Amino acid sequence: MNFFTRQATPMVSPEDALPGRSSALQISGIHFVNGTSIKPPFPEHMHQIIFGMGCFWGAERLFWQVPGVYTTAAGYSGGYTPNPTYPETCTSRTGHTEAVLVVFDPSKVDLETLFKVFWENHDPTQHMGQGNDIGTQYRTAIYGTNADQVNAANTSRDRYQSELNASGFETITTEIAAAGNFYYAEEEHQQYLAKNPFGYCNHGFCQVAYK
Repeated sequence: MNFFTRQATPMVSPEDALPGRSSALQISGIHFVNGTSIKPPFPEHMHQIIFGMGCFWGAERLFWQVPGVYTTAAGYSGGYTPNPTYPETCTSRTGHTEAVLVVFDPSKVDLETLFKVFWENHDPTQHMGQGNDIGTQYRTAIYGTNADQVNAANTSRDRYQSELNASGFETITTEIAAAGNFYYAEEEHQQYLAKNPFGYCNHGFCQVAYK
């Protein structure tokens, strides 16, 4: 059941979004945990997908631990402001949600496994927030990098909604769309929980198992 019923932050319009900047934030580009590059080009056989499930610190850790995932990165996606900063995104005035880029080897891990991690480790029924983290920057989202991924995400959502309905939970609010720009977050946010093992994380609970 969704107990977080406080007024949700409205989505900013493109006209009212912060202006951002023309240059990207500078980061090392090296995954702190496994040493892979978190920036393209990636090996040719790798696929990419983007997940938003609240604070990106805990979400990223969930995915880098999955066998078959080549690399992950924390960033901002789904909004309007070019090259946003963390403080800007936290105002809910960039339109972005905190997101995780997942680069994976489809011969070793399939989308269904990634969807299971996604659905089971946050509340996809909470609108514009996760737990006490409230705002459009914490909204739940799946951004596919091709039409097949978007279709698969929609099918996966419908399956999980059926499981939620059977257990008396509410309606999924996850935004599912084709991926737009993914802007890398600042260096300190990349693989944050590996650098700060006792840092904040609000992930890991499961409403209903994804079958």
